[in-house]
Amino acid sequence: MPAIRTWLKNPLAVFTGNNLSAEGGLVIANGVIEQLLAAGEHPALPCEQVFDAREHVLLPGLINTHHHFYQTLTRAWGPVVNQPLFPWLQTLYPVWARLTPAQLALASKVALAELLLSGCTTAADHHYLFPNGLEEAIDVQVEAVRELGMRAMLTRGSMSLGQADGGLPPQQTVQQGEAILADSQRLIERYHERGDGAQVQIALAPCSPFSVTPEIMRASADMAQRLDVRLHTHLAETLDEEAFCIQRFGLRTVDYLDSVGWLGPRTWLAHGIHFNPEEITRLGAAGVGICHCPTSNMRLASGICPTLELEAAGATVGLGVDGSASNDGSNLMLEARQALYLQRLRYGAERITPELALGWATRGSAALLGRTDIGELAPGKQADLALLKLDDLRFSGSHDPVAALLLCGADRADRVMVGGQWRVIGGQIEGLDVSGLMADHRQAARVLVNGT
Repeated sequence: MPAIRTWLKNPLAVFTGNNLSAEGGLVIANGVIEQLLAAGEHPALPCEQVFDAREHVLLPGLINTHHHFYQTLTRAWGPVVNQPLFPWLQTLYPVWARLTPAQLALASKVALAELLLSGCTTAADHHYLFPNGLEEAIDVQVEAVRELGMRAMLTRGSMSLGQADGGLPPQQTVQQGEAILADSQRLIERYHERGDGAQVQIALAPCSPFSVTPEIMRASADMAQRLDVRLHTHLAETLDEEAFCIQRFGLRTVDYLDSVGWLGPRTWLAHGIHFNPEEITRLGAAGVGICHCPTSNMRLASGICPTLELEAAGATVGLGVDGSASNDGSNLMLEARQALYLQRLRYGAERITPELALGWATRGSAALLGRTDIGELAPGKQADLALLKLDDLRFSGSHDPVAALLLCGADRADRVMVGGQWRVIGGQIEGLDVSGLMADHRQAARVLVNGT
């Protein structure tokens, strides 16, 4: 059957994520980008469909590389509004321990829908909570991803170091190593897709130095090497975490990471704030990636990721919204805006441009997930696209359309395409009853927090 070609014609502006230009738009066939067009250029082959994009800024679908979908149920919860990370976690752990599969399904759909509406087409989630009854949490998330038609890197997280053994999490939230490893292998074998166009992928993600044992870290690294999947964890988020590692292991965070076999190119870390110059050099040389989570880092007063030093050392930097109880949203366009402003505080206005921040949210984030088929507009790449209008009052008088996305605070895409299929049209998700979802999600949030 011949391919149906679609021409997204003459966009208002384009951010390709690379040095290519596409003022005349692009041609899509069989779910991939077939051709980029210069201004005034026409497609090389006939197009059955033409979409006039003259009112749209066109960019690659955004990619979120760190999230906790389940935390949409505990947004802006009063007891933790003004707490830093460790007490924030200790207050929330008992609440999260009550999570059910039905609540997780609702939380995941809400997180994914919010991301999709912001122009995000691929999301990585770090789910490490498996209390009794929630042993198949990742299976629940797979269904949510498929329902929304997005792509995802679902990480099989874990917690094995409870309070009884000197860790932070309560005992009812931790699992034994054998159960963690058996489920990790099951999920990889059942769900992990390889190659261009993969929709669902699995990575291994022991939660943090203060919630898992070194044995699980080493065993996860071994399994990731054997089954060729990626590794993810929180690291160097706060000074409390650094003090914990020194007290418990006699090692700083990067030394600890090295001691358990994680200092390599299949690893990407969430946060990566408190590194010294020597550690930054080691991370870059090893090809470790860093997911910058600016809003969460500001909300919890954790610090500022040294993005430019990391990139100069050879590390890849991407973006993540982090959990929706420390952000408290799931909007990747707003996250890119926050990255722009927070990093300007560290490095100055001249060095941190809107294009750099959007690059972290697209091509940089794709690299963190080990993907070369998404994150930029180029022939042969997946047709994962976000199209945003600048027709709200906040954009009136703006001149540079790409810069206006961040400087004027764009927060909602008009259209979003994943693999050549429209998933958002006119700012609405195709086939999703958002009002009904919100009503069910709000009720689930009340039940989870109140315990009844």
